[in-house]
Amino acid sequence: MNQGSFGVALAGFGFSLSLIIAIGVQNAFVLRQGIRREHVLPIVLFCAVSDATLISAGIFGLGQLLELVPWLMSVVRWAGVAFLVAYALFAVRRAMKPEALIPDDAGASAPSLRSTMLAIAAITWLNPHVYLDTVVLMGSVANSYHADRWIFGLGAASASLVWFFALGYGARWLRPIFRKPSAWRVLDLVIAATMLAIAASLAFADPTAGH
Repeated sequence: MNQGSFGVALAGFGFSLSLIIAIGVQNAFVLRQGIRREHVLPIVLFCAVSDATLISAGIFGLGQLLELVPWLMSVVRWAGVAFLVAYALFAVRRAMKPEALIPDDAGASAPSLRSTMLAIAAITWLNPHVYLDTVVLMGSVANSYHADRWIFGLGAASASLVWFFALGYGARWLRPIFRKPSAWRVLDLVIAATMLAIAASLAFADPTAGH
């Protein structure tokens, strides 16, 4: 990769980080799983592969299709609202009966891999913001690089991989804090509030509107 291509890849890397490093449903879920050390590898791989797939779709032109067929976004929008509200209620329920994280107890009563992956799949693919940010916005920016658009996309996908691995595996450093039930109560309430806020933004705003 020559210097020019490296610069394009770096631009994609930085632009991607600016979109994904934020308090959101997906990051909150990965953080919680990382603290408990439950199914971390499949979760972070799923998130990274999903982002790479969506970025590729944007470069291929799916963003234009979504803009031409707005009812597709409406379907995803309301499915996302329903899921986010339901998951927020589960988080509130957990907060009402928090459990302490004692050493080496992770995985003792962990949800199954199947249920965990279904949850992260819904969080990832039922969020219209994912399509707007990753497919429409990132796809548009990538295509502005013309012949180097796939290099930009590669840099963007690399940022996603680095971020989710850092978040999922770096969360273990917070384990001493979460040996107290009160810490879990706060985290779950923050997760619930975040999900409800995003659900409200989806319900009362037009997801097909421009940024």
